Amino acid sequence: MPPLADPSAPMTALACWVVKPGLAEIREEALPPLPEGAVRVRTLYSGVSRGTEGLVFRGEVPASEAQRMRAPFQAGEFPGPVKYGYVAVGVVEAGPPELLGREVFCLHPHQTVFQVPLSAVVPLPPGVPAARAVLAANLETAVNALWDAHPEPGDRMAVVGGGTLGLLVAWLAARLPEGSVQVVDTNPARAAVAAALGAGFALPAQAQGGADLVVHTSAQAEGLATALRLAAFEATVLELSWYGSRAVSVPLGEAFHSQRLTLKSSQVGHVATRQRGRWSHRQRLELALSLLSEPVLDRLITDSAPFPELPQVLARLAGPGAPDTLCQRIDYHEAPPTPPLASSLSEGDSASGPAKPVPRHSSKNPQA
Repeated sequence: MPPLADPSAPMTALACWVVKPGLAEIREEALPPLPEGAVRVRTLYSGVSRGTEGLVFRGEVPASEAQRMRAPFQAGEFPGPVKYGYVAVGVVEAGPPELLGREVFCLHPHQTVFQVPLSAVVPLPPGVPAARAVLAANLETAVNALWDAHPEPGDRMAVVGGGTLGLLVAWLAARLPEGSVQVVDTNPARAAVAAALGAGFALPAQAQGGADLVVHTSAQAEGLATALRLAAFEATVLELSWYGSRAVSVPLGEAFHSQRLTLKSSQVGHVATRQRGRWSHRQRLELALSLLSEPVLDRLITDSAPFPELPQVLARLAGPGAPDTLCQRIDYHEAPPTPPLASSLSEGDSASGPAKPVPRHSSKNPQA
């Protein structure tokens, strides 16, 4: 455990900012003395939510959704400069005595140390390692999706899109008795991970139709078309992908009407309707964290990189060059004090913002 900090002393933190579409950099910012009722958290790990953060990095958040897309503790505005992210795991180094030294999860942007109200952190349950807890936000989304879809025992289910979210949905659904779950993806390397999670696998052309429920997570129009094709008579296709400002072609002129299909959206910002009267957002997150005691879920964390390399990681994940990456973890405990300045999809000058850049520094990237 790191030495406990003086809560009355100001501190300097390092945070990752998207300064404009296609360009991110590490910036230095000051933390004031810790307010009453708050905790100071030293980050151990954060996770990149590849789909949403890719949209933010590329500047594809629609203006109409800018307010609804705000993350907790986000700073700045879309398209930039903006400090974004919502998967942080750290250790409490200042705050109430009962939390000192505890590992916690928080919906906070990528930052080396941060201060939030006490209510914003959730202690990790026993048996859940901090390095695995970066899956919590995706697993919470998967839980909410199944609440929206409410599959039944014996259902034949297809999950189109074998990314982190789709595989977590498949893992949860595979626990239902007497049913079957098929993960459908264009990458055959997903087959081994799906099998480890208790699900079958198929390429789109070989996928079995007649599914009672289809969940779509690929964020591609072709994937949505496949999801509709696999649905049985009067089945539901649950759409978990978010496309940002991209227009998507949906083939509603084929068997959509004759099959009496239902295309339904699901989004984690609200607790699913049928659970909303009994579950709060915090309770749902606590449930997701409790489910992370299963070591098999480590198969989903395929890549790691030190915090100073996060700008380069965002650029790589936002482009076409990382097809085998599932969950990207960012490691903080080995980060040097002065990280690289910036990384972008294309060269460009950084925009001004409320925090200042720090000097360049090179480091090695330990791969998971």
